[in-house]
Amino acid sequence: MAGASLASTAVQAQVIGDSPQALDLVDNSAFFGDSLGEGNSGATFADRFTFTVDDALGVNVDAIVGSVSRSADVGLDITGLWIYNGNDTLISTGTSLQTGAVDVWTVAGDNLVAGDYYLRVDGNVVSGEGASFGGAVMLAPVPEPETYGMMLGGLGVLGFLARRRQSRRG
Repeated sequence: MAGASLASTAVQAQVIGDSPQALDLVDNSAFFGDSLGEGNSGATFADRFTFTVDDALGVNVDAIVGSVSRSADVGLDITGLWIYNGNDTLISTGTSLQTGAVDVWTVAGDNLVAGDYYLRVDGNVVSGEGASFGGAVMLAPVPEPETYGMMLGGLGVLGFLARRRQSRRG
């Protein structure tokens, strides 16, 4: 039995990738990605891209990641995209929009408070050729309640004026 467990360990795929990488946020946005060299067929990757939220009021985070290859038989297969906080607590799970020769995933996190976070991208290398993936992340401040109040007040005034104009014509 010990020999069987050692053999199964040897069969497991090699984990590759350049991780963690700190995102260079410029105007609350950044590009990220990784290139995986030739000869890694069957390997997996689980890359982390770290960032810090400084705004005490919170921010919303949106990210997209994708890879492109000639067919689903070459390149890589992205299998997941997540947002975690610095304590490795899952914040949000991504959604696959497309898979095959082109893989596209998105993820959104709402009202993240000040602290450290990371995006995690997982996948498999499906051929011995080199492959890569890339993405973008955007942080946007959560609007303050006063902003919503002003917007609703403005819509109310527009509705009142439209109703008044309609009653004059009628």
